[in-house]
Amino acid sequence: MTTALDPAARVRGAATLLFVPGDRPERFGKAAAAGADLVILDLEDAVPPDHKDTARAHVAEWVTAGNSCAVRINAVGTPWHDYDLIAMAALGCPVMLPKAEKPATIARTAGLLGRNSALIALIETANGVLRAEAIAGVPGVHRLALGTFDLAAELGVDPADREAMAAARHALVLAAAAGGLPGPVDGVTAGIDDPEQVADDARYGRRLGMTGKLCIHPRQLQPAARALYPTAVEQDWAARILAADTTAGVAVVDGTMVDKPVLERARRISALAERIPTDNR
Repeated sequence: MTTALDPAARVRGAATLLFVPGDRPERFGKAAAAGADLVILDLEDAVPPDHKDTARAHVAEWVTAGNSCAVRINAVGTPWHDYDLIAMAALGCPVMLPKAEKPATIARTAGLLGRNSALIALIETANGVLRAEAIAGVPGVHRLALGTFDLAAELGVDPADREAMAAARHALVLAAAAGGLPGPVDGVTAGIDDPEQVADDARYGRRLGMTGKLCIHPRQLQPAARALYPTAVEQDWAARILAADTTAGVAVVDGTMVDKPVLERARRISALAERIPTDNR
């Protein structure tokens, strides 16, 4: 895990993000040791209403003890949002805001959290998707993430239907690029005992421009991570492109022209490959 980085760097660089219920403190340590790039202690969907206050206290204790994580707070307009926001502002850890759809509200949340935090905007409504470009431009927002299940419920489609969800994924990828953010974080895969499906979903998301994946169980981390990082073939291609002589502005590698955009893609692949954890190589 990237514990030595500041909140913004951790958020922007995370490929695998693992949810853990905030009312299950006995799982916090196991989650931290599971190898996720970013553990997200959840105060929202995973916590029933009568456990919200207790969960917030458990999360605050964990972060205060010096542990690295992000926290998904409750959505704006819920009875717990303001309490969550006050607690997180004092802790300075990254925060995930669910149901992110109004740029002005998101800006207020980011402002109250302060410069020591970093916001992940979880977009899981039609309004959020349509406003993704504006959301990506809100100061303090460092990553977009797609909440496929809530969005699919609103649209009346199956969250596993890639064709039905493609427009939303494309919208977030374009918004992130336009806003100067890393590629978005894709939604969860429901099956926790199907590593091939997790990997296939992650590969599909990466092909569209996603650079991270939300996970709901430690068993999903390794297949997701391997799929999100460049393959050996891609790394070899990038190395050959970067080794080409481009002093004249262009070069030819394997019969294909290499110019500035090709070099930029090769640099991105090479930089991403350098971040591959040893156990995923």
